[in-house]
Amino acid sequence: MIDWLEQLTALPSVAGHEDAVIGWVRRWVGRRDDLRVVSDPGGNLVITQKRRSRRVPVWITAHMDHPGFVLKDDLGRGRVAYEFRGGVLDAYFIGSRVLFFGKDGHRSGQVESLERAGRDRSGVIQLSRSGAVVQPGDIGRWALPARQLGIRGGRLYAPACDDLAGVAAALTALDRLRRVPGAGHAGVLLTRAEEVGFVGAIAAASDGTIAPETRLICVEMSRSFPESPIGGGPIVRVGDASSVFSPWLTDAMAQAGRALADRSSTFTFQRKLMAGGSCEATAFSAYGFESTCLCLALGNYHNMGDLTGVEAGKSQATVAPEVISIDDYRGLVKLLVRSVELAEQGRNVLRDDLDAHYLGLKGMLSS
Repeated sequence: MIDWLEQLTALPSVAGHEDAVIGWVRRWVGRRDDLRVVSDPGGNLVITQKRRSRRVPVWITAHMDHPGFVLKDDLGRGRVAYEFRGGVLDAYFIGSRVLFFGKDGHRSGQVESLERAGRDRSGVIQLSRSGAVVQPGDIGRWALPARQLGIRGGRLYAPACDDLAGVAAALTALDRLRRVPGAGHAGVLLTRAEEVGFVGAIAAASDGTIAPETRLICVEMSRSFPESPIGGGPIVRVGDASSVFSPWLTDAMAQAGRALADRSSTFTFQRKLMAGGSCEATAFSAYGFESTCLCLALGNYHNMGDLTGVEAGKSQATVAPEVISIDDYRGLVKLLVRSVELAEQGRNVLRDDLDAHYLGLKGMLSS
């Protein structure tokens, strides 16, 4: 479980350039002869089991991209033009170092300028004098010192937890579910270009990739706040900055969390709105699918170190590794496995409880 998590969160990936993650996932599926993987017209990956099932499909979804740079043009004398894809405050750019991934290795550089046109950001990076040859189409991410990365103190510090830790959790849950009798309806959908506005999710929702009856459990890494702390357990996310999710399906996730907590004194979970951003559950809901979200509290959201301090004007903007709790991650995988079972049942648990309550007390209405 943790090996896959560390491997995936170390991979470079930018919206529209998720090739390293796609290759890793295809190799992972290729080692399991009971799974199949196909690409839809938008390049999203759909992983399903070969055993047949008449149950309603339940798919765990996650996105394969992370905010980052795309090299656009060679300007000469070691200067290159870039495009940035994803949400990072402008204050983090000028002077920060970037690591580009060429065919033969890495080459670092420093952000020299930043221009904004609406949501689009672009500018110039001065490359270091040595390193691999990089060319238009290569991708880059913030250059983070190796000493800052890895697992320590029960936490993972990585270049890209959002949402590659979600990809790892989805695959780990499926790896367990494929061994569970009667769970052949469980699958995984991995989308592209989420960080530029759910582009892959919209493609999957509108081009027939997802059957109308499919229930979707989105996995995300969401910015941590004092009321949603790292280490507080996986989070049943009832909504985001844009919308709220399927009520009965969200309640089923909470029921799964309570069932796990009843069985184990060490399992904890949270139930929160998490309005610090928006996620694909909003997009899927808008297209008429039953969808909800499970997430982990994320530190240094989108590699923005001390974001709260920077927003308040109290701290200098410095890029940093994203951070999640290992215990939260393990709990997320457990919650995903349990949630798939309850999501398939299609029961409105709250309605069932209210009906039982009403049957026991409706007599007082006639007194």
